[in-house]
Amino acid sequence: MGWMADETGLEKTAANYVPLTPLSHLQRAAQVFPEHLAVSYGKHRKTYAEYHARCSRLASGLVKLGVKPGDVVATLLPNLPAQAEAHFGVPACGAVLNTINTRLDVGTVAYIFGHGEAKAVLVDPQFLDLAEAAVEEMDGPAPVLIEVADDQASWHATGRHMDYEALLASGDPEFQWIMPEDEWESLALNYTSGTTGRPKGVVYHHRGAYLMTTGTVISWRMVLHPVYLTIVPLFHCNGWNHTWMMPLVGGTLVCCRDITAQNIYNAIHYEGVTHFGGAPIVLNMIVNALDEERRTFDHTVEVFTAGAPPAPATLSKIENLGFNVTHVYGLTETFGHVTECYWKAAEWDRLDSAGIAAKKARQGVAMPMLEPVVVRDSEHNTLPMDGESQGEIALRGNVVMKGYLKNPEATAEAFKGGYFNSGDLAVQHPDGYIQIADRAKDIIISGGENISSVEVEGVLMAHPDVLLAAVAAMPDAKWGEVPCAFVELKPGAAEDAAALIAFTRETLAGFKAPKKVVFQELPKTSTGKIQKFELRKIAKNL
Repeated sequence: MGWMADETGLEKTAANYVPLTPLSHLQRAAQVFPEHLAVSYGKHRKTYAEYHARCSRLASGLVKLGVKPGDVVATLLPNLPAQAEAHFGVPACGAVLNTINTRLDVGTVAYIFGHGEAKAVLVDPQFLDLAEAAVEEMDGPAPVLIEVADDQASWHATGRHMDYEALLASGDPEFQWIMPEDEWESLALNYTSGTTGRPKGVVYHHRGAYLMTTGTVISWRMVLHPVYLTIVPLFHCNGWNHTWMMPLVGGTLVCCRDITAQNIYNAIHYEGVTHFGGAPIVLNMIVNALDEERRTFDHTVEVFTAGAPPAPATLSKIENLGFNVTHVYGLTETFGHVTECYWKAAEWDRLDSAGIAAKKARQGVAMPMLEPVVVRDSEHNTLPMDGESQGEIALRGNVVMKGYLKNPEATAEAFKGGYFNSGDLAVQHPDGYIQIADRAKDIIISGGENISSVEVEGVLMAHPDVLLAAVAAMPDAKWGEVPCAFVELKPGAAEDAAALIAFTRETLAGFKAPKKVVFQELPKTSTGKIQKFELRKIAKNL
């Protein structure tokens, strides 16, 4: 179909077909930008030539350990240089990278070790006890533990296992990378942070990661040599694929172990950070930083934010501090962000601050690496773009996962109707922009009326005393369920539930206003997302 009448001799050859892989970016960068700073972390400052050599040594050292193409190599690491090196060094020996969430419990880590069949694990000393306990509890052959000491922190190698730097010293800096023969080959394994049951293993392919890197450069309006701060954990969608992207544009990766407002401001001031990604809670952290934590800078910092829709009040405040925020959306199953709230300057720059923030809260349109996004009903019929018809976000394209490891049933369910079914509820506006209403499980149905927890949270976040807010369903004898607000106050603010409820009623219909307010620190994931499932448990028992 679509072929010419005679294509004799027109075939894929070594000359005209090279499988797409993000590994190509670092191979090229070592040649094109050999002396440019590639990775920065305190005293650890490596050029692209040095970065490439260290990744080559890692690949070579892993081969000497017996790691073969197709094997899994896991990590339990913060955002350190070794975690970045693993993104290239592990696949460079043909292996599959499995970056594991460092905040998981022993049982879950043990399950991931066994389910993924990890042959080796790079471990920060801070998480060594976790790794050892998981090895004791896991099923199947135990992986080799390799300690990665952090000279910039108080964590130093304990000598209990193989040392990372010794492994690199044993490797060959001229090691010939094992590039994929097929771009559909597996590159990485990421486990979803499911709230029930065992996490699912999401398998990434080389093709998708390559296209993520090229598409993101366009959407983020990048030029050569950006300076990127690693706030998004590299165990979360491989840091949205940004570590694989940096060599493409000769960028500098600034590693950060602990995400604090002061560390972010310091990195911008001293390292010249131009870009970073983060959940809305990171924006909130920056907005509410103490005066002594802030630093000056004279350039605009470009920010990708994803997760729950950022509160309009937070967006309004951070823009005045020198940050330009682009709202993006995606999932582990889509390699990270795949839609963007592309800014229509001619139309939207004329809006007032509240109007601008409302537009920026949209999840937007497909990025260049994804096919157009649709919103579908439960029968997989595409809904009209009227800004009112609510359905599930459905996605398709070359940046959708291969599927769930060893789980064909879940894979088939996720791909029903020819799209990846996200589980997120949204409307689609006439201009094609999607806007999330809620996760399906977070919608509150009160007396037959649907209440978006996101909408109520946005109003609460506009209150001057509120640091963070989350809303969950609370059982109610009359209405079935009603909104319950969980609020984290700013330091010094007084707890006044009645005042907060009255504040929401100024904006919301009465049935949408919270019927109860609980003041507490909100439970959060390692990526800064509020754990709604924990709050739903509390609300059920109120």
